[in-house]
Amino acid sequence: MEGQGEDVRLGANKYRERQPIGTAAQTQDTKDYKEPPAAPLVEPAELYSWSFYRAGIAEFVATFLFLYITVLTVMGVSKPSTKCSTVGIQGIAWAFGGMIFALVYCTA
Repeated sequence: MEGQGEDVRLGANKYRERQPIGTAAQTQDTKDYKEPPAAPLVEPAELYSWSFYRAGIAEFVATFLFLYITVLTVMGVSKPSTKCSTVGIQGIAWAFGGMIFALVYCTA
């Protein structure tokens, strides 16, 4: 227990080591691991696989249906003469949510 007051008095200045901060710390070669090689941006062999084109077709069809249905729903809203003659804001919300649900379920 002796020397306890000394530790409190010295505080953070007890250890005089200087630690690099920021980018200076990243330049040290004391890593205990190796960086993995970078992945290629474009893989030419992928252009010859059917799964690449199938994913592109599914993305196109899903986007087309989503935009077609939801834009038509928004276009169908007009100034109503009565409360039940138009889809309304809630109908637009249901159209967007329903299309997202259906297309994710079908194409994922």
